[in-house]
Amino acid sequence: MTIAETCKSVKENVHAIAYSSEEEKNCMLDCAANAILGHSEEILTANKLDLERFERGKQLRDRLLLTPERLQEIADGLHQLRKLKCPAGEVLEDFKTQNGLNIRRVRVPFGVVGIIYEARPNVTADAIGLCIKSGNAVVLRGSKDAYNSNRAIVTVIKHALLKKGFNGEFIGLIEDCTREGAVEFMRQKNFLDVLIPRGSASLIQSALENASVPVIETGMGNCHIYVENSADIKKATQILINAKTQRTSVCNACESLVVDKKFAEKHLNNLLSPLILKNVELVGDELSRKICPMILPASDEDFKKEFLDLKLSVKIVNGIDEAIPFINGHSTRHSESIVTENREFSEKFLREIDSACVYVNTSTRFTDGFEFGFGAEMGISTQKLHARGPMGLRELTSYKFIIHGDGQIRT
Repeated sequence: MTIAETCKSVKENVHAIAYSSEEEKNCMLDCAANAILGHSEEILTANKLDLERFERGKQLRDRLLLTPERLQEIADGLHQLRKLKCPAGEVLEDFKTQNGLNIRRVRVPFGVVGIIYEARPNVTADAIGLCIKSGNAVVLRGSKDAYNSNRAIVTVIKHALLKKGFNGEFIGLIEDCTREGAVEFMRQKNFLDVLIPRGSASLIQSALENASVPVIETGMGNCHIYVENSADIKKATQILINAKTQRTSVCNACESLVVDKKFAEKHLNNLLSPLILKNVELVGDELSRKICPMILPASDEDFKKEFLDLKLSVKIVNGIDEAIPFINGHSTRHSESIVTENREFSEKFLREIDSACVYVNTSTRFTDGFEFGFGAEMGISTQKLHARGPMGLRELTSYKFIIHGDGQIRT
């Protein structure tokens, strides 16, 4: 089918999910999870085809890779969604006006959600699960790098739904993976109610520039860890190692380290030594290079980059009043963390850092829908309108006003 035909078909079948009961949605989630595990060999074979053709680097390859363990994690996420309550139908307000009108503001699904994303086949299953539970239809447009994997996941889930007597045509997969096709998809305003881009800066920028469908911006993660002078060196080291190296190809990995000058003079070499042993390339400002000769010169752009690799920028500052404006001036509004034993400074950091998720004494790697208890996420929103941070079920809804009267007319 063409892009328009796929979107139109999903729009015509939105009722198959929008009017489903909670019990039916839970049954669909069970079907999806069981399909992922029951057809794991089929999915892994398709993923192998994608991996054989992938040529975009080791770290991005990790995003594409599926394993039995990752398929189990996907299924676990779908089962976790089952335990959550569908937000659709929640009454947000209920009040009466002076003329006797009874007005309720009620949460409702968006309708048809369009997802455009890159080499992340787990997003395919996560998006389907979130849309099932929130009552939304979904049109998926992945990249050519993951097309075989995405098609296998969509196919096994739709077949499983059909076997259980459900109409799975509220799920659509775009076959056209060209750049021209991406722009055409972004302009399906007759059929899509919202568009969520998930991927590189260029993809997100393209959506913002080309889409005629309303866009929820999910951003890159130039995430900072700020080590304040009172920080415990052991705690700071553990947090930094985890945030930078536990998984480098994800948007919540630390890309920028900011350190108080006094702390750096005493501890910077010890703080960075474990990263050097893990082959992390360090680039930094002049003062950091004087303290730690292993650090290479950083360009201005290095302090703004999402490396998605074993690379870290290092900046030395004179206290929190210099750290906060530096972070706000270079971050992508994703996730930032302070390591400190000073309560006053931690509160100041939480109050003044302008990012979706702000942490004290912990790794930025926790910015994740599964870790937040959302079951999965549709992305990490770095904008301020409608949704911010990990987007779970509630972020996939809008609301409408329901008004009951008794013959009132306006004069």
